[in-house]
Amino acid sequence: MQTDATYSDAIKLKYPESVVVAIAKDPQGKYNPISLGWCMCTSIDPPMLAISIGLTRYSLEAVRSAGAFVVAMPSEDQEADVMLFGTKSGRDMDKLAVAETTTVPAAKIDCVLLDDAVANFECKLVGELQTGDHVIFAGEVVASHMNPDKPNRLYTVGAGHIMGGLPRKWKR
Repeated sequence: MQTDATYSDAIKLKYPESVVVAIAKDPQGKYNPISLGWCMCTSIDPPMLAISIGLTRYSLEAVRSAGAFVVAMPSEDQEADVMLFGTKSGRDMDKLAVAETTTVPAAKIDCVLLDDAVANFECKLVGELQTGDHVIFAGEVVASHMNPDKPNRLYTVGAGHIMGGLPRKWKR
C-alpha cells in the first residue's frame, strides 16, 4: 500500500546510488574533477552517457569550455578523493594536486583518467539541457577503459553522503 509522503522523505529511499567523477579541463587549463550522483546511459549506438551538474558549480563552465569530459566510475578505495571532489570547488583549489589518486592521460580527448577507477569513459560533448537548477550534459563515448585490478565500485549507500563499495558478482 502506498502512502502520501513529502518528496524529501521519499527520495531518501533511492539508495544505493551510483557515484561518478566527471573531469573536464577548465578555461585556465586545469583538469577539474567533480563527484556526481546523477549519471546515466542514454544511447547504445552511438554509446552516450549523460551527467547532471548544478548551475552554481565551477565544473559547469569547465565542461562547456572543454567540449569534452571523462566519466570515471571510482573504486571503493577512492572514497576520500570522491568526498574531496564533491565538497571542494575547483574555483578555489587544484583538487587533483591535493588528491591521493593517480591520473593518466586520456587517449582521445584533452583530459585525464583516474587510474584507480573501475572504469573511465572519454566523452565528447554533444548537447545540454537545463533542468531546473541543473544542466544535463550528453556526451558521446569515444574511448572506454577499465581496471581489472579494481573490481568494486564505490556507491553512495545512504543519505548524508554515506559511501561504500558494492561487490560485482558477475564476470567481465
